[in-house]
Amino acid sequence: MINTPRLLGRWLGAVALGGLLSASAAELKHDLYLSLMLSGQGAIMGGKAPAKSGYYRSSDRVTFEHVGFHHIRTFGVVADPLEKDGLYLSALNGVIHSSDRGQTWHILTDWRMTEPKGLAVDPHEPEHLYAGLPDGIAVSRNRGLIWQRMNDGITRGYTHTITVDRTKAGRVLAGTEKGIFLTDDGALTWRRVQATEDITYDLRQSPHDPKVFVAVTSKDGALRSDDGGLTWQPIVGVSKNHTLHLFNFDARDARRMAICGWEAGVLVTEDGGRTWTDRSAGLPNRQVWSVGIDPDLPNRLYAAPYLQPLFVSDDFGLTWKPLQFEKATVFNLMFVPRQ
Repeated sequence: MINTPRLLGRWLGAVALGGLLSASAAELKHDLYLSLMLSGQGAIMGGKAPAKSGYYRSSDRVTFEHVGFHHIRTFGVVADPLEKDGLYLSALNGVIHSSDRGQTWHILTDWRMTEPKGLAVDPHEPEHLYAGLPDGIAVSRNRGLIWQRMNDGITRGYTHTITVDRTKAGRVLAGTEKGIFLTDDGALTWRRVQATEDITYDLRQSPHDPKVFVAVTSKDGALRSDDGGLTWQPIVGVSKNHTLHLFNFDARDARRMAICGWEAGVLVTEDGGRTWTDRSAGLPNRQVWSVGIDPDLPNRLYAAPYLQPLFVSDDFGLTWKPLQFEKATVFNLMFVPRQ
């Protein structure tokens, strides 16, 4: 039996290499980051098991390296636009920064602000950071040196996802425990633009049309806005019967999107959301924590079933094969541009 992700990666990486090279000869412009836990392989926080949890990075989509410290619960990675090798990440113990692509780390928050789920940088004001906490929104105006809670207008403050509107500085949308909230003034005030029965788990802006936002939720299915997040409508064809975890736009093709969830498996659309198709056949279970559409490789889709390897498809979910790890819970799957 294969006992470590390193050994498994050598075997699966060799299998995947041919598919990767045949998929595209274009230069990869993003690094793939995984936020995962390997408790299924005996790893615990602070333990000495060879299978380390935390962040993994792949620069070639074939091999994966552990980045940073061994941590059982991490949430997201975003690039620091002010440093070539700078990264911000969120984990149980706070917002963390690296200036050297993860070789060394510095925790930016203290014990009063922990467990940030969503994390975003304002592209118009790159010193401004927004983090979603269990009790609201944390904001820094100086790259994480000083933080303050800015929750005016938000009820039931648990916040899981944060998205900065790339068209305007200080315009931010937050997915919370009881709705989607919007600020136009850099979090000085918030207003609810969409009520939800429970948590909004993911909220993203289209890379093709900045007026389009999509959110996925625990009990309200998937929601779409075509007016910059002011009004929202349910996405027809996506069931409300399952918890939805993540949503992805295809950066190469505006018609393609993907959703995953618990018992929802993987759903894709190739016609801009008019119809949705289940692409879970070939995966070992339908409890899918994360899904990702590769921005550099056409037709490449990733899915992370619970306590299974990370799976990859080079035909947009028609067929699947294991790519890396043995028993993993991949909470998030992120593509970070190389600067």
